[in-house]
Order: sequence, then C-alpha cells, then structure tokens
Amino acid sequence: MKTIKESNKRMSTILAFALIPLSGFATDIYIPSLPSMAGQLHVSSPAVQLSLVLFFVSSGISQLFTGAILDSFGRYRANLIALVIFAAASFAIALFPYLYVLYAMRIVQGITISLIVVGKRAFFVDIYSGEKLKHYTSLFVIIWSTAPILAPFIGGYLQNIFGWQSNFYFLGILAVLFFILEVIFSGESLKHFHPFKAKHILDVYGYMLRTWDFALGLAILGSCYGLIVMYGMASPFIIQRVFHLSPVTTGYSSLLSGASIMLGGTLAKALIKVPIPSKVPIAISSMGVFSILMLVSGMLNANIYLMIALTIGLHTSVGFVFNVIYGFCLGRFSKNAGTAAGLTGGGMYIASSAISYTMVNLFGIRTQTILGSANITGVVLVFILFLAFSKFRNRYLKEEAAAPDPVLAS
Repeated sequence: MKTIKESNKRMSTILAFALIPLSGFATDIYIPSLPSMAGQLHVSSPAVQLSLVLFFVSSGISQLFTGAILDSFGRYRANLIALVIFAAASFAIALFPYLYVLYAMRIVQGITISLIVVGKRAFFVDIYSGEKLKHYTSLFVIIWSTAPILAPFIGGYLQNIFGWQSNFYFLGILAVLFFILEVIFSGESLKHFHPFKAKHILDVYGYMLRTWDFALGLAILGSCYGLIVMYGMASPFIIQRVFHLSPVTTGYSSLLSGASIMLGGTLAKALIKVPIPSKVPIAISSMGVFSILMLVSGMLNANIYLMIALTIGLHTSVGFVFNVIYGFCLGRFSKNAGTAAGLTGGGMYIASSAISYTMVNLFGIRTQTILGSANITGVVLVFILFLAFSKFRNRYLKEEAAAPDPVLAS
C-alpha cells in the first residue's frame, strides 16, 4: 500500500486542509442559484431547498459509519474512489437537469463527501500529536469557513453568466483536480488498522453517545450550523424576491457570512487557552443580542445592509462557539480518531439539517423580521444545550480526575 513519503508530508497536509472545505463548496456554491433552479425546474422553493437537506442527511448518516470503516480499511483508497464518484455525480446533475436526478445525485455526493472529509480530519490525528495536533485541529473551522466565503461568491457569478448548471460543472472539475494531486502527493496515513467487528464498533459508538458532554456537544454544533444553513436557505429568496437584487448580491451576502464565521473561528483560536465556561457564554449572549436586533430592525424598517450587518455579527459569534465545541468533540476520544471524527461530523450534519429545514418551513422565512424570530429560537436552543453540556462536563472532569477515560481502542 502506498504510504506518504516524508518529502510529501507537507503537501499532503496542504491537500488535507484543502479538501476539508469541499463539503461546504458542495452546498454553498449553488445557494445563489436556488431561486433560478426553482423557476427552471418548475418546482417550489422548498423542493429545491430539500436538495440541501438530502445532502446533509446522507452525509451525516454516512459519517456515522465511515469513521469506523476508515479506521479499519484506511483513508487513501477510499478518498480516491470517493473523489471520482463525487465528480461523476456533479457532472450528472449538470447534464440531466431534473429534480429527482438532483435529489439522487445529492445523496451520492453526501456519501462520498463523508468519506473524503472524515478521512482528512482523521489524517491529522494519524500524522501529528501534542501541541501541533491541537494547533491544526483549531484551524479546522477557520479552513472550513473558506467554503462559505468563496463558494457563493463564485456561484453568484457563475449563475449570472452561465446559469445554475455551471456550479456543478465547477464542482466536478475541482474533484478531478484533487484526485490527480492526491495520486501524486498523498498516501495512506493510518498506522494501526482496527479490526472491522460490528459488535466492537457498536460498543464504541454506544460509549461515545452515552458520554453526555460529547453528545450535547454534537447537539450544540448542529444547532449552531443549523443557524448558518438556515440563513443560506432563506437569504436568496429574501434578497432576490423581497429586496429585488441579483444572485451576485446573494453571493456577496454569503461571502460576508462566511468571512464572519472565519473571524469567529480565528478569535476562538486566539483564545484557545481560555476555559470554555469563561468564553462560550459571552459568545452565546452576543448571538442573542444580534438576533433580537434583527427582529426589531426588521419590524421598524427592513434593510438589506442592516440585515447583512447583523448577520455578520451573529455568524461571528456562531463561528466562535462552533470552533470551541468542534475542537472539544474531535479531541474527546483520541484513541478512536476516525470514529470520533465521523460521529462529530455526522451528528452535526443530521442535527443541523433537521433544525434548519424545520425552522425554514415552520417559520416560512421570507422576510428579515421572520429571519430574526427564527434566529432567536435557535439561540435559545443553543443556550439550553450549553447549560446541560456544562453540567455534564463538570461531572466528567471530576470522574476522570479519579479514573482514566476507558475508551475502547481495539
């Protein structure tokens, strides 16, 4: 089996970071095209929004299993196969513009993305350790947030010039390029292959999910990401149908949202040594303030600039909380890195897809005021979950001080 050459270690690390945002590219690049897709496919807004949900659900459910598979059979070959299938699914969506083809291929893309992203998260645990590993994992959210910055910006212009299918041609070509670079520079990073035993795998999953601070951390991640996805699903219709602006404006709006998530992640990294109980409550409070201001300003005088400005503030705070809790969940079970990475990503995607799609359709988000109301509801949920998380985390810290963590490693 091809292993990573020492001379290629740096390039393999860069490629791993570059592939982490692919899941975001797969969703955010066609967000500015949602209204146009609904029109050209002759379907309702919720029908095209469902394609986002199907991607998240398929990716989330897949990640629950791919972590264990990658821990047993390795990362490299699975990554190459997944890139090829992802590219083929992207081209199929562009070549066959039908709603059910879109649905089917988005499910396929979700499954392949789970193999790619979980493998690349686990790559860092395979290769690095100690402070260097902690440094790299703290960069995950910052790197991931390049997708919501660049993807909708690129997608807005592609939509404006070439139409919505061009977004999927772009994704297919990008996957092919990554495949070539992986073949040249990468290799297998897993050093210790775990036996693929169903009972053992279920025992590991059961142990992790019964660890309440970890399980509640997943729920917090899903709620935070759900707020971001909810904005991505609703904002194109508000911007293009209420404010009567172009898909390019939607792209710029999502770019600023993504930049704010990156800013929040950067602030979290800068404050990495500050204890969680000292910094997360402040960020959640600021989330609440920006959400209330969005609701009130929408009632008084809805304005695209104010809506985006308040979204920047909200998503900066969301990015901060997400980065902190994400790093905690990934590092909670170091002896089963692939499984923990899969469960973290999978749990987050399943929770966020359920929350975002439910909120968009329950509230019928079509105005700035309703968006503010939905944001407040989401922030209240995050606050309640964090209170429970803190309670169980304190309990586990006391227990672990008395006895080592009995993670099932083999």
